[in-house]
Amino acid sequence: MGKTADLTVVQKMTIDTLHKEGKTQNVIAKEAGCSQSSVSKHINREAKGRKRCGRKKCTSNRDNRTLERIVKQNPFQNVGEIHKDASRTITHRRMQDVGFSCHIPCVKPLLNNRQCQKRLAWAKDKKDWTAAEWSKVILEEARRGTESMLLEVQCKVSTVSDGLGCHVICWSKVNAAVYQDVLEHFVLPAADQLYGDADFIFQQDLAPARSAKATSTWFKDHGIPVLNWPANSPDLNPTENLWGIVKRKMRYARPNNAEELKQCHRLIDSMPRRIAPVIRAKGAPTKY
Repeated sequence: MGKTADLTVVQKMTIDTLHKEGKTQNVIAKEAGCSQSSVSKHINREAKGRKRCGRKKCTSNRDNRTLERIVKQNPFQNVGEIHKDASRTITHRRMQDVGFSCHIPCVKPLLNNRQCQKRLAWAKDKKDWTAAEWSKVILEEARRGTESMLLEVQCKVSTVSDGLGCHVICWSKVNAAVYQDVLEHFVLPAADQLYGDADFIFQQDLAPARSAKATSTWFKDHGIPVLNWPANSPDLNPTENLWGIVKRKMRYARPNNAEELKQCHRLIDSMPRRIAPVIRAKGAPTKY
């Protein structure tokens, strides 16, 4: 018996349609203009599904079960930590085959019940604040530098000033005295530039240098109101997102004007949207 000729697309469609209608293979063969054996092979092939093409899997079922067990035991491992003999790509594919997907874990601060209650009370108190009101708040965000670059007793400071404020880098440990010096020589001039004679509110976290009695006295002496701030609440501070913008947009260039930092304005505008999720979550961490 000779080799059966390949079927055309039209013949395959005809066979599929007539087969669904319950026609016999002989009738289908006549209608499709092919042999009965071609009809039979096509129907059987469609029923079983075509064999997969490509390379044979380099992992066995036992390997896949082992991988599944490892992922279940420690779901926070990344692909690089899991793969051994197989490549990262193969490990990732096998993980997908057994129903796992890779995600970057969302880091949230650990809050106790008292902190959640304070966050909830704070959010309820600020829920009616508008974006215009939040624009009068000077938001402070601190990032720890390296104390190994301490130069004698002084704080080496460099600034980047624009229409949105100032960026101050301190290479020393920031105690209350250093913090007040930064406020005096950088924050006050920036506030004058931004607000002139208009009132503003200063926001700061609860680090020791900021919550020190001497620092509180400094703010009172200068007539600057300080925004009460709940502990462990990075999701309420839009400047946390600013660091991501800085890394992506300003890695190789210094900002020259307010236009280059226009995304900061959108972060300030997000403040009213940050409050509602805190209330819904009853003070627990939010997506921000």
